[in-house]
Amino acid sequence: MVSKVKTKYTFGPDIDLNRTIIRDKNGKRITNKRAEKMAMDAIEKVLGRPSLTAKNVESPQLKVRVPIKLKKALDKEAKRRGETKSAIVREALEKFLKSA
Repeated sequence: MVSKVKTKYTFGPDIDLNRTIIRDKNGKRITNKRAEKMAMDAIEKVLGRPSLTAKNVESPQLKVRVPIKLKKALDKEAKRRGETKSAIVREALEKFLKSA
């Protein structure tokens, strides 16, 4: 069994990457501008799904209770289509409200 070695990170003073030469694992220099882009990319990955409303705007959420048969039917349909349950519910709600 292979055990993972944890890397210990420590916080220290900020470094001016335009003066101090730091390279990534591929040998490419990391500048302040590149470090900022890398940080923003990492934050986007951590924040979760993209907004359905607009960039940098959190999409509202709905929570509903449904009978077990309806939940199972939704699960089955999502699997059949290869889509998320949320996408199917949004589609159904849009269709319903357009016809109302």
